[in-house]
Amino acid sequence: MDSQVKYLLSLRAIRDRAKIVWEAAQAGNLSHFDIHEDRFDDVADYVTSVIQRDFGPDKFDTIPPHGRWQHFEVSNVPRIGNLIQHWKVAGSDELEITRRLIDLFFVSVILDAGAGDSWRYIEPGTGRKYERSEGIAVASLYMFESLAFTASKEDCIPVVDGKGLEQLTTEDLTTGFQVTDQNPMLGVEPRAALLRSLGTSLLAHPDIFGSDGRPGRLVDHMIKTSKDSKIDVLIFWDVLQSLLIPIWPKDRTTIGGHPIGDAWPLSTLHKQEGARNSADLTAAIQPFHKLTQWLTYSLMVPFKRVLGMEWINAESLTALAEYRNGGLFVDLGVLSLKKEALERGLEASGGDLPIFDAGDDVIVEWRALTIALLDIVYGMILSRMEKGVHLTMAQVLEAGTWKSGREIAAQRRPKTKSSPILIKSDGTVF
Repeated sequence: MDSQVKYLLSLRAIRDRAKIVWEAAQAGNLSHFDIHEDRFDDVADYVTSVIQRDFGPDKFDTIPPHGRWQHFEVSNVPRIGNLIQHWKVAGSDELEITRRLIDLFFVSVILDAGAGDSWRYIEPGTGRKYERSEGIAVASLYMFESLAFTASKEDCIPVVDGKGLEQLTTEDLTTGFQVTDQNPMLGVEPRAALLRSLGTSLLAHPDIFGSDGRPGRLVDHMIKTSKDSKIDVLIFWDVLQSLLIPIWPKDRTTIGGHPIGDAWPLSTLHKQEGARNSADLTAAIQPFHKLTQWLTYSLMVPFKRVLGMEWINAESLTALAEYRNGGLFVDLGVLSLKKEALERGLEASGGDLPIFDAGDDVIVEWRALTIALLDIVYGMILSRMEKGVHLTMAQVLEAGTWKSGREIAAQRRPKTKSSPILIKSDGTVF
């Protein structure tokens, strides 16, 4: 693999490039946003207050890392805990339980791009209505338990395998997610296609996922790479990138014919780096790999909670460049769209909020700034916490910035709870 491509697929490149965009912001060289550094304290104060409200004064150590597990247990229903107990009673050991959780979390996270403002899922048996990430989590759990993601249905064991994913139809997903004309979801067909592609890629890596292409076999592979019950995030990341890069939509950015996933050209990087690195075709590319990072954060949790394993190099992961974290900075006044970008977005939406395609230069710059700003605000939040309290980035994302972004959106736009900048979603990015 070309060294430049390998770099763009790395975690280091995400933060490196975002720092360059931040340098452009400080120099007044952004293409689409103005930045208001005098509002940083407002963001740090707001997020800190949310964390202290929910976990203070002495429960900060109970903050879970940002991950899918919590979404399954919406409304304080221990759905995952109940599953684990059921599997234990049926004779599954901790290794097999972890495999099954990885199976479930894998497909659920890959499906977890924005559902839109209108979609709801009604939980069978309870009648409870869920939306957005929690709705997708609960819907995917019920599909998992109904053996929707496996070709081996005769054993009635809930697992995920490559053939099962390859055979998944758009109609299967439509039915499982209760999608109708009256209950629309963004990007149903692209989501189904993504799972089918995932199935093919799993089967193409039998050395890790077995001849049946089961995501849960990743557990066995990572245990083999561990030392003293410690697993390296960087090794984990390379495995996930090798598996997932081939599955993303074919219209994504490529370098020399090699796909690079959730990574996009950015005019700000071109202005900052293009002149200095004219021979480097990748200098103007900003990587994010958001869904893969979200998957990494989510899959790390069962290894720790069920198997008691520890992770090293977890600090290499970045904040997630998505609309809740990014919306927080817009709603609280740190970022504002320049006049030309705002007018273009409003013209496209025909409404009160601007809208852009996911690959639009405006959105790419917004996402890059989100990465850089969250690194800065993370330090400010830690400085505001009580003496002796240290939170990881994953904990701050969970209990702080992501939750704060959602809450401020609900306050400002109670009808839709949408982001202040809308993104045309195909179900494969956010």
